[in-house]
Amino acid sequence: MRVKICGITRLDQALEIAALGATDLGFICVPRSPRYLPVDHLGQLLGGLRHGQVRVGMVGVVADRSLASLQAIVEQTGLSALQLHGDETPEDCRQIRQTLPGCELIKAIRVATRADLERALTYADWVDALLLDAYHPSSLGGTGLTLDWASLTNFRPPCRWFLAGGLSPDNIQKALEDLSPDGIDLSSGLEVRPGWKDLALVDRLFQRLGPWLT
Repeated sequence: MRVKICGITRLDQALEIAALGATDLGFICVPRSPRYLPVDHLGQLLGGLRHGQVRVGMVGVVADRSLASLQAIVEQTGLSALQLHGDETPEDCRQIRQTLPGCELIKAIRVATRADLERALTYADWVDALLLDAYHPSSLGGTGLTLDWASLTNFRPPCRWFLAGGLSPDNIQKALEDLSPDGIDLSSGLEVRPGWKDLALVDRLFQRLGPWLT
């Protein structure tokens, strides 16, 4: 199972979190987010990870950017994946995949109703994975809100999927007992404040994930 820790802003914490067992690290490229990293800072951070020979997925979280902008970000930073967290359409995803064939695509869907789960399936042919997050009317993610897990018990997309939305060391075992995602995504549930992770909480998370990681 993949474990993505998102909203990282510091190289020292990225190195520590990778060492604790994260398979993927997420970096926010949305300017209005409190966890935003400008492209030049992100490039330096990812360069530090590569210099340290850290082998993790490096995921840039973006929203409603132009195709040219996405191409520039990937080329400047060396991101291995893009997580599309805006109003991108399946056709947008098709074009991004065609332009950036070596970049993994993850489409985030903020779930408020069953119709959102049905909409998520329309992306499956054009992305590598879906990510289900809790709906918030004014925020794209990192809100700490939890999904209605009962509504996801029969969610079986034809591609991989990540569970997000208010996950923490305190509820992760219950979430994984109820559901069987291919990956999990955590951010605010591991923070002291936005962008600053509590490494003790990250360590506790991986201790509680033990049965699912063997």
